[in-house]
Amino acid sequence: MKVLVTGAAGFIGFHTARKLLARGDVVIGLDNLNDYYDVALKEARLRQIEGHENFHFVRASLEDAEAIGELFLTHKPERVINLAAQAGVRYSLENPHAYIDANIVGFINILEGCRHHAVEHLVYASSSSVYGANTLMPFSVHQNVDHPLSLYAATKKSNELMAHTYAHLYGLPVTGLRFFTVYGPWGRPDMSLFLFTRKILAGEPIDVFNNGHHSRDFTYVDDIVEGVVRTLDRVAQPNPNWSSDAPDPATSNAPYRLYNIGNNNPVELMYFISCIEKAAGREAEKNFLPLQPGDVPKTYADVEALTEAVGFRPRTPIEQGIQNFVKWYRDFYGV
Repeated sequence: MKVLVTGAAGFIGFHTARKLLARGDVVIGLDNLNDYYDVALKEARLRQIEGHENFHFVRASLEDAEAIGELFLTHKPERVINLAAQAGVRYSLENPHAYIDANIVGFINILEGCRHHAVEHLVYASSSSVYGANTLMPFSVHQNVDHPLSLYAATKKSNELMAHTYAHLYGLPVTGLRFFTVYGPWGRPDMSLFLFTRKILAGEPIDVFNNGHHSRDFTYVDDIVEGVVRTLDRVAQPNPNWSSDAPDPATSNAPYRLYNIGNNNPVELMYFISCIEKAAGREAEKNFLPLQPGDVPKTYADVEALTEAVGFRPRTPIEQGIQNFVKWYRDFYGV
């Protein structure tokens, strides 16, 4: 297949593109290489795949409607995986317009490109953050998610609504994946594993928010990518049993599906830190801080629907995944 992967220089996008190339697909990689975090890391990811004969890179921003339109017209992707976004809960408190530009304006440009160029299936990144004020665990795609706690979460919920509209109006098959705290080699420097590893190896104190009482459904990137690619291959279909009297948020009478994609096994933050300490070979000095605005204390994914649909089963234990990351970090930065 010819697949457009947006955010191809990003953490999940890079791994997804590499997986698709390995199985023989043609990949059109889109990224604007912005400076939200270290551009050199994004460029280093790209160098891992740029030499592949089936990889074609386009540098552009999602919110550039003209560039996105030209991309669809020139490359004619059969399927699309939209992973580009302005990420980060805390950053959204200070830079709200960046989230509207990339996550709302950018997503409508992708939807329009898919609509006008007969794309067979759009798979797009949502987020566990949409569960917001929900506390019933594990989080289920069949729950109502109308109480986001950050603008980032609100934009991801908006993406789900926008996607349903295009599925209903134009018959565009769309599948949303709510990612739960993805980690692993080549990860993002603004995420906890990267921050903690860098500071622990440098002998610097780490900030532990919510006084260490967080827990997260940490999901290893290889498991995530396996689920993304399997989902791409299963084109969204209408649910013949969907009822407008009792509407299921995860399905529709349009070709629309929503899934959680997580490890289905939340890990306490303090245990997470202890695994990093073990892999790094030194103990961290910890600076305990209160819960930050917009943060959710706990995430826990019910992945039964995705398991039933595509056989998704995360296989990487947290201890092994963290060890893999710390090894990559040492090698990449020469620590």
